[in-house]
Amino acid sequence: MGAVGSIGQVATGDHVVQHTTLLPPEALPPGADPGRVCHLPYRTALFVGRERELARLDEAFATAHGVVVHAVHGLGGIGKSTLAAHWAARHAAEFNPVWWITAETPADLDAGLAALGRALQPSLAGALPEEALRERTLHWLASHDGWLLVLDNVSDPADIRPLLDRAPSGRFLITTRRGATGWRGIAEPLSLDVLEPAEAVELFTKIHQGPADGVEELCADLGCLPLAVDQAAAYCREARISPRTYRELLARYPADMYAATAEGGEAQRTVGRVWRVTLDRLDDTPLALLVLFTIAWWAPDGIPRRYLEPFHVPGLGPLGSPLAVTEALRRLAAHSLITLHGDTLSVHRLVQAVARTPDPDDPYRDAEMIDSCRDAAVGLLLLQAPREARLTQDLRDLTTHIEALAGHTDPAADTEFSMLLFLDAAAYLQSNHFTDRAVVLLERAKPAAERIWGRGHGGALNMAGLLARCAEDQGDRGRARALLEQALAESLEHNGPADPATFRMRRWLVQCLTRGDRARAEAAAREYLAEATRLLGPEHPEAFEARLHLYWVDEPWPKSPQVEAYLADARRLLGEDHASSRRLEQESVVAALVAGETEEALARAERLMARCLRVIGDQHSDTYEARLLRAGLAALTGDTALARDLVLDAGQPFKMELALPPTENCRRLVRALAAALTPRQA
Repeated sequence: MGAVGSIGQVATGDHVVQHTTLLPPEALPPGADPGRVCHLPYRTALFVGRERELARLDEAFATAHGVVVHAVHGLGGIGKSTLAAHWAARHAAEFNPVWWITAETPADLDAGLAALGRALQPSLAGALPEEALRERTLHWLASHDGWLLVLDNVSDPADIRPLLDRAPSGRFLITTRRGATGWRGIAEPLSLDVLEPAEAVELFTKIHQGPADGVEELCADLGCLPLAVDQAAAYCREARISPRTYRELLARYPADMYAATAEGGEAQRTVGRVWRVTLDRLDDTPLALLVLFTIAWWAPDGIPRRYLEPFHVPGLGPLGSPLAVTEALRRLAAHSLITLHGDTLSVHRLVQAVARTPDPDDPYRDAEMIDSCRDAAVGLLLLQAPREARLTQDLRDLTTHIEALAGHTDPAADTEFSMLLFLDAAAYLQSNHFTDRAVVLLERAKPAAERIWGRGHGGALNMAGLLARCAEDQGDRGRARALLEQALAESLEHNGPADPATFRMRRWLVQCLTRGDRARAEAAAREYLAEATRLLGPEHPEAFEARLHLYWVDEPWPKSPQVEAYLADARRLLGEDHASSRRLEQESVVAALVAGETEEALARAERLMARCLRVIGDQHSDTYEARLLRAGLAALTGDTALARDLVLDAGQPFKMELALPPTENCRRLVRALAAALTPRQA
């Protein structure tokens, strides 16, 4: 069971702690021959020219032995990805697998490698978490040759160096905006220039098959940049105007933005020039402009249309009906400013960059307009944020857009809405073991919370607690303890000893110390219990939580009389559906098993599983654990078919293969089960 799955979240007290145990690739047998595997997302029907570059790639990849790494570099919008896709498609029969990975960030690269792992061995798709699939893919690549990986839009050569070091054979084709000097000693660079004039005209006329008068001059005006030529041709086709008319419109705007600048700069300016003309055409659809300027703050790809339908902004109300939003998206797509993909849409990152940049000479891009759309982008994402960190693909995608928003905005301009959004995403990332990403958002949100709410506010203190959990995940228990001790001191100073936030900080400090310093944990737990009893009374739920945490510090589990007594008190003071009650109910199952009461243990496990499904649903890690506990009991009693079904059912809500590491409570559960089962197997 442990070899092909993972154990997820467990609620302990008021929070979720998460770790992971990943098996090495050799722990599972290699899959059979995967057969033909090819993933190339780009269509190349509109490909023109580039014969010299194609010949260079043919020559470079013709070698029979050793690794070949080639990096196609050039300005943004110059056609690097199109060239790579065309060459890979033309030679797809010579390699297996042929796999395309968007590798703009290390996270994107890891996701692409995990996806390749699923394609190589589909039977593992629902069994291994993302990190294990990535590692298994690296192991496979290192032991095979004859494959081709296309790493698209690599931002930093250092991001892919570990992959290159692990895979000493095979072929890598890289596209990047980084210049040749950045790839010295890593990859053979291939510089990609603009299209030849005749090639630019050919590209234009493939897209726009109407009147062609003025096409040569227009392509020259556009600098023969493929992205700009493509957009201009699409506009002419949709607007049913000639290239000459388009050029006359373009002439109304200065040519100063044609000057070559830093890498990617010329493409941005060219797109901006074409975009200004397009915005004039969209002036009769104001919602289209508002939508475009709003999605500029999110990630460029995978934007769900439901984020915009209807276009409802907190504080402003609905700004457009579903029909109006659909029409706005249709018009934006018709002018090539966005691309529609069924339920999602994408927008070029260069268009986004222009849309986020104020320009006093551009009536569409005044600072007030851009700031308003930034606030709308925050509000629309906030409407999508769930109240619990549930493991869903929707939430995973939402977090990507929240991280993009954080990267595009100035911390000084953070509002309460944006701060809450960053906190939601950080909680999700931390609970799913993406600790480094969570820390980035928490360190962004915490100063805003202290500025807006004050240092002693419960929300600001909660962020300190979440940062402490992240520090624990990173192995820095000293920092975690210091953060919680500081938070406790601030709560005592600002809120007093009887405030719920103060007790929460005490509880979290005990939990932190329990995992690293039991002597200090016991002292902190006794102080917590003394204060709760003195200030609130012995029968207060907080006082009971303090007694319970002191009980857990000693790790006596399972002690049947204590478990039953604590469970009865928990149900009376906290309610049977409370997280602490569920944890004690887990312990009571093991206690019954230790006492030899197998039937009673089975009955308790059934009740616990039913309660979890009813109260927290099948996507909560407590439910996951309850099913695994019931499966273990089924296996113990010889019902292996039921055990297998329960294990498979437990994993169904977690098909995204997020890291679901076992918490301290999970490890306690496994140890207790092992202790209970060992005598019966002897």
